[in-house]
Amino acid sequence: MALFLFLLLVAVALGIVGVVVNGLFYLLIIGVVLFLVDLVLSGVRLGHRRGSRPAR
Repeated sequence: MALFLFLLLVAVALGIVGVVVNGLFYLLIIGVVLFLVDLVLSGVRLGHRRGSRPAR
């Protein structure tokens, strides 16, 4: 969970810097890609936990 929050924070920071600083649009793109990767990784982890053990 801490990794998810850290990656989310980094993605938001890169996005803000990419928008504010002129000529650093690529940071916004990197932030968006990092955010999407973070969502995919958290979805994989959640799906893995759900199917690991059957309920009794």
